[in-house]
Formats: sequence, structure tokens, C-alpha cells
Amino acid sequence: MAVDIIVCAKQVPDPEGPPSSFEVNEAERRVTARGIPPVINPFDENALETAIRIKEATGAAITLLSLGKGLSRAVILKAVAAGADSSLLVEDDAFDAALLDSFTTAHLLAGAISKAGPYDLILCGRQAADTNAGMVGLILAQFLGVPAITLAQKVEVSEGRVVVERVLPDGYEVVEAPLPALVTVSGEVGDLRYPSLQAIKAAKGFPQTALGRADLDLNLPALARLETVALAIPSRERRCALVEGDTLQEAGRKLALLLRQEKVL
Repeated sequence: MAVDIIVCAKQVPDPEGPPSSFEVNEAERRVTARGIPPVINPFDENALETAIRIKEATGAAITLLSLGKGLSRAVILKAVAAGADSSLLVEDDAFDAALLDSFTTAHLLAGAISKAGPYDLILCGRQAADTNAGMVGLILAQFLGVPAITLAQKVEVSEGRVVVERVLPDGYEVVEAPLPALVTVSGEVGDLRYPSLQAIKAAKGFPQTALGRADLDLNLPALARLETVALAIPSRERRCALVEGDTLQEAGRKLALLLRQEKVL
């Protein structure tokens, strides 16, 4: 059964970048990455790999959907070349991922999907590497009015239904839902395949649609449900205390008293 799949792919600073390249801006209440190239969120890469496997089995068509500010075309091109058929970019200076909460992001994605045409299956990563919130997929499913299945390690489509192996702490369970549906994909699926140079060149000619804020006709401040009121680096204090005693027992008592005073014990 051939289906139309939309894969939501967020661009994030490379999680493998050095910690020293991340700066906390307390005034703007955000974390800024310096000198770290953007990549597709690793869990969204798992979702894309899942879509490609379904495509190989059923002949599905895959649209890569990315939302953000200043989206890297090179990153999109590489992702499309891995096995997608087209891309839909929702881009505006107001769509800064650091300033959008999960509710607003899901609302924007739902608006973009409504412009994309019919779909059967939406795949998202289980969470984003920059926030680890893991909420957008479920909120998006609620907006679209479709069933949602989370933490997939295997996804198959058959006879108008999606069948999912869902990760559990001690194994997995098999669940299914009618299409259209949304599935969040976990890392157990495996890494996204590397596109060949020939595939990257060919992907330059694939259909690409661009939408902006005006196309979605949404009031972003009115959508927000979560506000970051403060963001700061935890303060760390180190003190060294020398515990002395004529005997080990006396030193032990003094140490216990000190720890009790510091509320460690």
C-alpha cells in the first residue's frame, strides 16, 4: 500500500559539538551555540530512516518538513538525498526554535501540514536534542485529530493501518492504529543511511515548497503556553575542610558533625 508520509525534521546545533561552544545568555534567557554547524535532530533522522524503509516496502512518497529560522539548505539537501521525495520549509525570523514553546511549534507544524495536502502518516523524532522536551509530536497529533503512537522502534504500514513496535523499559509491545496517524520514533530504529554523492546531486532538482509566517496567518504571542522566566548557569562552590583528631574515632566524630552541619547527613 503506497502512502504519503510527512517527516518532521528539526535543525539543531550538532549535539556532538564541544560544551565550551555553548553560551548561556541570561539576559535573553537562551542558550547560543557558537561555531557549531546545524544538523537534523538525531531522533528526526531516525524518523526519516523509518520513512525510507516504509518507502522501500510500499512505494511511499516522503515529504521532509522543517520549521525554523535561517534553515540550512545544505542540511535539508542531505536529508532529502537520503530518501525523501520533496521538502516543505517553513521559515521566518520569528520561528527561532529557542523562542518557541512546544505548543506553538506544534501549532505552526499543523498549519504547514494543512497546506501540504493529503497525508497518511506523520513521523517525528521522540524528542529534540536541544530541548529534550518530547512534547511536539503528541500536541501535533491532537491538533490534527489523529491517533498517536510514541517511542517506535519499528513501523510498518499495511491495509490502511500502521503497526508499531513500541519501546518499553523491559522490552516492547506491538500496537496499531488506523491511518492517518502520527508516530514518534526512538533511537532503537538505527541511524539514517548516508546519501551517495549522486543522490545529493539529484536531490537538488527535487520539489521544494517554502512557507512563511504570513502563509500560516497565526499570532505567535497568543499561541505561547510556556514562558522561560530565568536561565542561568548553576553556581558551584568548592570548600576544603581539614578534619583533625588525635584518634581515628575522634576524627570520624568531627567529620560526622561537619557533614551534619552542612546538611549532608
